[in-house]
Amino acid sequence: MNRLAIIVLAIVVVGVATAWRLFLPLGNAGAPTGRADGAALYAQFCAQCHGAQLEGQPDWRRRLANGRLPAPPHNASGHTWHHPEEQLFGITKFGIGAFAPPGYESDMPAFEGALSDDQIRAILGFIRDSWPPEIRASYERISRQAKP
Repeated sequence: MNRLAIIVLAIVVVGVATAWRLFLPLGNAGAPTGRADGAALYAQFCAQCHGAQLEGQPDWRRRLANGRLPAPPHNASGHTWHHPEEQLFGITKFGIGAFAPPGYESDMPAFEGALSDDQIRAILGFIRDSWPPEIRASYERISRQAKP
């Protein structure tokens, strides 16, 4: 193959890969993902309730008229880091029902079918990476202790 053909082939391959990545929906379970995607996925799926800066909804500890709690913050001021990683993963994927007391109601949807496991882990990684080192260390200790 001559040099020009190799260059053209490389340009085509890069162009197809870029176009595929740009037009692939973020919720596609087959989408490749990593920690870099966590911020974009969080912005698309979580920020509407939990805040663009992970700040949660105002007065998040006070029940609403319907008896439900507003969305908590995911920054260091909230309680997210008090839960083991696998529990946070399960709540995100399957909803809070399996982890809350019987009868507990929440506006938190389950994201199974909308997000792949890798995408959920990327979001959780984005949240975790926003915490100061001492909070992150506590979270990692809690997560290690929760493993069988």
